[in-house]
Amino acid sequence: MSSSEDYLSDESFRDRVGFITEDGKRKFIYPKKPSGKFYKYRTWLSYVLLTILFTGPFLRINGQPFLMLNILERKFVILGQVFWPQDFHLVALTFVTGVVFIILFTVAYGRLFCGWVCPQTIFMEMLFRKIEYWIDGDRGQQLRLASMPWNAEKIRKRLLKNGIFYLISFIIGNVFLMYIIGSEAWIKLVTDDPSKHIGGLTAMIIFSGVFFFVFAWFREQACIVVCPYGRLQGVLLDRNSIVIAYDRLRGEPRAKFRKNEDRSSAGKGDCIDCGQCVDVCPTGIDIRNGTQLECVNCTACIDACDAVMDKINKPRGLIKYASENQIANGEKWRFTGRLAFYTVVLTLLLGLMGFLIFNRVKVEATILRTPGQLYQAYEDGTISNVYNYQLINKTSMPIKAELRMIEPTEARIMLPGKEDLTFELTVQDIKKGAMFVYIPKEKLSSGKNTIKIGVFNGDELLDEVKLSFYAPIKK
Repeated sequence: MSSSEDYLSDESFRDRVGFITEDGKRKFIYPKKPSGKFYKYRTWLSYVLLTILFTGPFLRINGQPFLMLNILERKFVILGQVFWPQDFHLVALTFVTGVVFIILFTVAYGRLFCGWVCPQTIFMEMLFRKIEYWIDGDRGQQLRLASMPWNAEKIRKRLLKNGIFYLISFIIGNVFLMYIIGSEAWIKLVTDDPSKHIGGLTAMIIFSGVFFFVFAWFREQACIVVCPYGRLQGVLLDRNSIVIAYDRLRGEPRAKFRKNEDRSSAGKGDCIDCGQCVDVCPTGIDIRNGTQLECVNCTACIDACDAVMDKINKPRGLIKYASENQIANGEKWRFTGRLAFYTVVLTLLLGLMGFLIFNRVKVEATILRTPGQLYQAYEDGTISNVYNYQLINKTSMPIKAELRMIEPTEARIMLPGKEDLTFELTVQDIKKGAMFVYIPKEKLSSGKNTIKIGVFNGDELLDEVKLSFYAPIKK
């Protein structure tokens, strides 16, 4: 069997993960500090995303937060648009759209999200790991520090590193709290007497401890063990998906580098088996084994391999962004039928979601017939029906709402115990009660009729409701 066939048939690496030893114990991964073109691009992008994250709670759009997910008060603000529990259908549609987008994006580009914009990767690789390199040094120094006894140097570095780690975790925890309660409420909370908020302070310390645990100890296990997205790769990726791949046809068979050697004539591939791609991997895998669950597409192996290729005067791209078909058959990336189907579905969902969001009513009116009531006939020839109404202010501003008959114009509305038909609705205010609608009998058809009631703010129609109005059956 040839070396290339040996490579394809050896699947033993899939029986284990990089952070567990043969006897089942935790094996800490100490990746080499990456450098190169992709790492530079990822660093710039991470700085932009971290800036948005830490400044987001203070940004305002039309007086509303840039983003706020106040689960406690059931108030959600996205790009300045306020959503309340009554907008749950929009939340559900957004969730479905997000799932379809993940499927579409993964089918086309693999785990590009994980390596470039995932918060776990950005925090770990672009924040905590950089501090670790600054304090503990590169891979070799970290391995030496981990194996040395607990002397003054090790204790000092561990205390310094973990102290900074917890401080950053505490800051991140407070930023996330601002995304929940808002920056104004957070400022009021932290400037108030701490003794009045012992429970909240305790929760924040615990929450910060969770962040500290994830980035100081749990690390790559969050991507490999906890994150469901990595598990979805097996059913989402196909041979046309763009992933970080090792060009086995060009690289195999592997052999150590010898100066001034003609590797092609010697029947050797371009891979010199230096192990640099393994040393820089933050999840401890060997990308040369093929697509693996642990790979987060961080591009560290691409940069490391390109640097080695430059040194031995070989073309870059032994490890690169490519699909399996591109490597195996030299095929170009193509827009498959499955990808086209996902794109159509995603486009329709995005269009529907945009339509619903931009046509969302300011005041939602729900008017229903009172159960068990049919109609009431009066001696003056007027017929009345009784309804239950509910008005909800879904904006972030107080609104003066008024009920008016739209059709038929001869009808009138009466609210028991209320002289007029106007309501002062404060933010997220709900007004409910019973209402009577009176219509002259001559304006009605026999049996069931349709009427329209509008909710107005001055001349602006906020919402319109169609109702059934019952009248006596004419003989």
